Amino acid sequence: MEELLELRQFLEQGKIHEALLLVDELEEMSLSDKINKIDSHGVILLIHLIKQKAEKRSTRSWDVLIENTVREINKINKRRKSSGFYLNQAELIDILEQGYQVALKRAALEAFVRAAFRRKGRYEAQELAAMVDQQETLAEALKLIQQ
Repeated sequence: MEELLELRQFLEQGKIHEALLLVDELEEMSLSDKINKIDSHGVILLIHLIKQKAEKRSTRSWDVLIENTVREINKINKRRKSSGFYLNQAELIDILEQGYQVALKRAALEAFVRAAFRRKGRYEAQELAAMVDQQETLAEALKLIQQ
């Protein structure tokens, strides 16, 4: 990674201010990567919660997917050394809220699709939105993440 080589050069040259600026940039890049991964996993979590609520049923594969997705979100969000979290509850809620419409559109393609009829879902995103309480789904997602 060229940023680390640049950091080494700054430190060897005694350019502490430049090195600290680069460290700040590296920290921001790392946090941005974590946020993007949590966002992606959050959308997957929401897709399956939306499908469960719309279809009023669950499958073992959805349950396992939900469990694995929650585990991944928590693994990414956990600070290793300080035992804290990168994102607090408000930030997690914000990410889930931002991803909800994307999840709704993707869930609309998958909901009510049976294995024998592999085709696009029966409902448009707006129709599916009327079947599922957004706030309830977001609250459940957050609760699963924080267990």
